[in-house]
Amino acid sequence: MNAYKTYITIADPKQLVLSDLRFKAGQRVEVIILIDDNQRVTLAEELKKLFKEIQAIHADNPLTDEEIAAEIEAYKRG
Repeated sequence: MNAYKTYITIADPKQLVLSDLRFKAGQRVEVIILIDDNQRVTLAEELKKLFKEIQAIHADNPLTDEEIAAEIEAYKRG
């Protein structure tokens, strides 16, 4: 089976218009509609923003090596 992929933006949720297709009149095609989900992209952007915020906090108030070692020990002890 050959596949043809195109992207459109829905202007009217009651109809879908496909134009300028590469098919012959009368040719039978199968139509599968997939939603382009940008959730992963959005989550990645939010994570990058969070990392920058955390880095900014650390830049304003850096931890000493002793504080880091104490936190590690406290974590190990439970």
